[in-house]
Amino acid sequence: MKAINPLFLFFVFLLLSGKEFVESCNFYISNKCPYPIWPANAANEGHPVLAYGGFYLPPGEQRKIQAPANWVGRIWARTGCKFGSNNIPVCETGDCGGKLCCNGLIGTPPATLVQFALQPDKTKPSFYDVSLVDGYNIPVSVTSVPNSSKCRIGGCKKDVNSICPQELEVLNDKGEVVACKSACLAFDNDKFCCRNEYGTPSKCKPSVYSKIFKEACPSYYSYAYDNPPPLVNCVSDDYLITFCPSTKWGSEVESA
Repeated sequence: MKAINPLFLFFVFLLLSGKEFVESCNFYISNKCPYPIWPANAANEGHPVLAYGGFYLPPGEQRKIQAPANWVGRIWARTGCKFGSNNIPVCETGDCGGKLCCNGLIGTPPATLVQFALQPDKTKPSFYDVSLVDGYNIPVSVTSVPNSSKCRIGGCKKDVNSICPQELEVLNDKGEVVACKSACLAFDNDKFCCRNEYGTPSKCKPSVYSKIFKEACPSYYSYAYDNPPPLVNCVSDDYLITFCPSTKWGSEVESA
């Protein structure tokens, strides 16, 4: 299942009508988690996959990947991967067909998604957000480089996995909660998924589940029609994406 944020797609449409003036931008992907992650990306149709779609990133390390100035797509982190185990899936969260290099495959939800719609005309802003519409696995922050407070999406105040309702939990082989599904993903219900008769902002309202996400991570989309939309628009050629940006919950200590 792939939940698509309608408001995000609207801004993508607006951006694609512009002319290109800048050739590329840089994503600096940083791992502040106490464990390794496998960052991955998937591009929208007509846009290239970056860095073969995925790579290994040890704790405390950072990697730069380059993207076209008009790139549109999503970035997420896979966790608990055991490549070479001959098991499918090989990652506890965000798996993409058991591959190290996703090569355009979209990760299996739930996974915290960073969504970008870059603008090559640097007189106009690029748009980006963090979405929990499909659920959560680990926290992430995003900011422009150099750091600007108005361009920043902060991490979470609480560990969503530690407060995840039992009916939304994703467990690993040890019985540990490694991700938290959205209500849409868990129940496949129109009311939670903002579709069909609930497919408008006036009809689709926050649920008890989306409110849990919103309280823990106020800077993220908690459901498709989150209002006001937590969408950032900034002019920049460089962006810092930090997974596990805080050393403790409720204290945002990592900065760009």
